[in-house]
Amino acid sequence: MPGKRRKIRRNKQRACSIGVTDEREKILINKFDTHHESLDGKSILITGGTGSFGQRFIETVLERWRPRRVIIFSRDEAKQYDMAQHISPERYPPIRYFIGDVRDQSRLEMAMREVDIVIHAAALKQVPAAEYNPFECIKTNVHGAENVVQAAIRTGVQKVVALSTDKASNPINLYGASKLASDKIFVAANNLSGSVGTRFSVVRYGNVLGSRGSVVPFFLKLIHDGAEKLPITDPRMTRFWISLDQGVNFVLSSLGMMLGGEIFVPQIPSMKVIDVAEALAPGLPLETVGIRPGEKLHEMMISEDDSRNTLEYSDRYIIEPSMTFWDRGPHAEAGAKSVAEGFQYASDTNDHWLDIETLRAMLSEMKMIPG
Repeated sequence: MPGKRRKIRRNKQRACSIGVTDEREKILINKFDTHHESLDGKSILITGGTGSFGQRFIETVLERWRPRRVIIFSRDEAKQYDMAQHISPERYPPIRYFIGDVRDQSRLEMAMREVDIVIHAAALKQVPAAEYNPFECIKTNVHGAENVVQAAIRTGVQKVVALSTDKASNPINLYGASKLASDKIFVAANNLSGSVGTRFSVVRYGNVLGSRGSVVPFFLKLIHDGAEKLPITDPRMTRFWISLDQGVNFVLSSLGMMLGGEIFVPQIPSMKVIDVAEALAPGLPLETVGIRPGEKLHEMMISEDDSRNTLEYSDRYIIEPSMTFWDRGPHAEAGAKSVAEGFQYASDTNDHWLDIETLRAMLSEMKMIPG
């Protein structure tokens, strides 16, 4: 457990206010708003595009640039229909809805024709579901990654960014292990594509505030339904936290920085899950229900073993591939430094911590709770 909690330290180069009250000192967190390359005239495909991340990513791209096409590739017809009610091809001519599954390589190849950039967000993400349905998890998360790689290379896609998770570092559950395998596939794909072919990189981050299936909307529903207590797996449990907008910006900035082969890891704060409950329902009793199958008490994004190949920027880390194709020169020239020997990046030993008041301010700004 963390000993002494510290407020998030200001990053002088890349930071933004998150809307705290006038009575409190403003706490600043990384916004990841640099290194964004122009997406004007680009064709972009996002797998799993009807999810929380996919929708916000597409909204952001349409607000900032004029892409030639934006293809939402997903297998759920109902979710595509719902999404089309507010992001319609009639209102946004670049939008295309494409029903398909990452398990189907031929369908991916058809969708990726003349595509410049692929964001791979499709995955089976629920830890308990993966434990009880292992074959399905492997088909989507591992074989799906292989299919995305093969389709991207065959259709001449320029860049692919795959979304990963902190659970892929030192995994103890099948979901984390499947995402670690996926990460390895995307990193190694740079060897398959050759020196002038498709470039592949990975973005790894923690819990997304307010995303579908996460703890915040789960707690809010219980509170709305009149729950007399909130279930907590373990009072010691900590997690990394990132807002949806931060996650989108981090992917966009990593897309602009990538050389191919990196795993990008943001510098983001930690928080105890019991503090999340207190922020949402002050004073409501908590019930300890025990850790679910495959869950960790604390998460890790960079292990000590990975630290030997890790560079640090002011707002993120980059885990370099250990393969011979990698040249760290451009990142070193841009100011990245090697981390200290024995470095680990874990949710319980993180330097940056969210307090209850700051989380409330963030959720209020996201319109998830009253201001």
